[in-house]
Amino acid sequence: MFQQKLRPRRMRISPAMRDMVRETTLSVKDFVYPIFVVPGTNVREEIPSMPGCYHLSVDNAVELAKELASLGIPSVEVFGLPEYKDADGSSAWDMTSPVQRAEAAIKKEVPELMIVGDVCLCQYTTHGHCGHLEGHYVDNDKTLALLQKVAVSQAEAGADIIAPSDMMDGRVAAIRAALDDKGFQNTSIMSYAVKYASGYYGPFRDAADSAPQFGDRRQYQMDPANRREALKEVDLDIAEGADIIMVKPALTYLDIVREVRDRIHFPVATYNVSGEYAMVKAAAANGWIDEKRIVLETLTCMKRAGADIIITYHAIDAAKWLKG
Repeated sequence: MFQQKLRPRRMRISPAMRDMVRETTLSVKDFVYPIFVVPGTNVREEIPSMPGCYHLSVDNAVELAKELASLGIPSVEVFGLPEYKDADGSSAWDMTSPVQRAEAAIKKEVPELMIVGDVCLCQYTTHGHCGHLEGHYVDNDKTLALLQKVAVSQAEAGADIIAPSDMMDGRVAAIRAALDDKGFQNTSIMSYAVKYASGYYGPFRDAADSAPQFGDRRQYQMDPANRREALKEVDLDIAEGADIIMVKPALTYLDIVREVRDRIHFPVATYNVSGEYAMVKAAAANGWIDEKRIVLETLTCMKRAGADIIITYHAIDAAKWLKG
């Protein structure tokens, strides 16, 4: 009988063996959990298109932050719905807005939790676009001055990391200069360097009330067909001072995550976005998939592709499953 010397199955023969030779290990320390803060008190309303995720008033956001810390999740990203909107989104840098109040409260009550402050304008503007409008065109350079105000306000509130998600050219350099000028040299920038104009953002727009009132965001977010452009965006943002590079969305762009990881020596983040989350939750609710298995497999694949940081709405469940 033929004797086969090389048998890869030997390395899969038992749980102990599989654990010993596993190449990629998922950890709760990889996760950032996004939250949505809203005006009011004692608010906890489930977002219909994102089961298990909630609109939270500042008081309840603090309680959630305590739970995250108890699970070992190291970081939270704060999004918010303002009390008022205007053409330039001035509530985005209002220190009395829910985001700034939540960041300050979380930093006071849960100081060990890293706070990522999302810097964009779409949920704060009456038109739903990510910057200052001239007609139907988002004016890049006028928007940079607004983003500087948002970034500084969030650093003042307690954000450890500023995450510009607008995709304006030159935003990282502008925000770095503004932070440094105000004494926030140690506040990091996690750049949404590679943010595609994706259909996977649908539920988030419900959660953040940020759907554009006309057109779409293809004039400033990236074309999903482009790969080389992503690497150009990464190079530009690193040259401007980004500390962490993000690829968004995650699942259908893991090839880009891998290329970015191989290209740079900076931390790489990826965002497991709302549409990806909602599809898993819907399939699980119908009994079509094993939610735990699918989620942990998906998150492991993101890390295997090269992500050091995974922003995901699955973080709480995944942390509990990993501990279990």
